[in-house]
Amino acid sequence: MPATTIKLEAELVKKVTTLKPKDESISSYVRGLIEREHRAREHRAAANAYQQFLGGNPEERAAMEVWESAPLVDDVEPRKP
Repeated sequence: MPATTIKLEAELVKKVTTLKPKDESISSYVRGLIEREHRAREHRAAANAYQQFLGGNPEERAAMEVWESAPLVDDVEPRKP
């Protein structure tokens, strides 16, 4: 996989330098930003696809509504011996 160098203007380098942890390189920090943004976009696309799926599948939507309404504060049932 070919590597690419991206040049940043001096003003942007200053901004990135103030944002990144002191022990992290600019390249590593920017790479992390890009990876997180890419992952966030993939998650949003998956959420949208699932919403469309729920819209076309009333049984699944009903099952999800039951699941979402389940009380989470109740005690867990004890294990049966």
